[in-house]
Amino acid sequence: MRRFAQVALLVLSGVGLLRVSLFSEAYLRYVKEGMRPLLIASGVLLVLLGAAEAWSARRRPQERPAEDGDDGDGSGDGGDGHGHGHDHAGVPRVAWLLFLPALSLLFYAPPALGSYTASREAPKAVAVVDGDGFDPLPATSPLPITLTDFTQRVQQDEGRAIEGRTVRMTGFVTPADGGGGWYLTRIMLSCCAADAQSVKVRVYGVAAPEADTWVTVTGTWHAQGALGTSSAAVALDGRTVAEVERPVNGYTDALPLGS
Repeated sequence: MRRFAQVALLVLSGVGLLRVSLFSEAYLRYVKEGMRPLLIASGVLLVLLGAAEAWSARRRPQERPAEDGDDGDGSGDGGDGHGHGHDHAGVPRVAWLLFLPALSLLFYAPPALGSYTASREAPKAVAVVDGDGFDPLPATSPLPITLTDFTQRVQQDEGRAIEGRTVRMTGFVTPADGGGGWYLTRIMLSCCAADAQSVKVRVYGVAAPEADTWVTVTGTWHAQGALGTSSAAVALDGRTVAEVERPVNGYTDALPLGS
């Protein structure tokens, strides 16, 4: 790849990283919040490498490309008459495709992971609660609860504390195939989008908003199976659904910040 293309690719990639990590919160669509300093450092490094490469190119004398038929020893046809002195150092056409991800970071940030990803993978298995079991639930109604906590209460709490309680959960809409209802979903990242896992609660009784819409749902456990055992359905009989903004901590299964 010619030097100007190398410089452009380095600088565009660096500026794109800085745009999504330093000047906006778009980076949260792809990585956890703790990765921000590393993204900023990577963007600065790429820009500096591009600047250093450009400075080096200006200081280095431009090499004269070989003339047709000149093999460097003055023999004219290179000794075989086939013109092997042609310059073949151009940029391969496929190499220009490397500019597409760099330009996308600069001008168009791909959307966050959502229902497309969640509908194509099995829900994450929730951890088994050990030790002294579950703490008593607060008397608040509706009870704010995460999707993971709700799943654990429904399938593991032998005290059946969730029975009859009105709960409130926040997530995004994922369509469900067959059986009615739809899924309230959260996607969790260990590091970045490549290791995404989802947790889902099926919602019955209320119409599904558009896929990927972030909503807060209130309702009670959908009585199916034996509560407190693995046969219990991880599902909710919805009462209300309200659209909300995607929370800053959208890639965790946590209560929305400030709730």
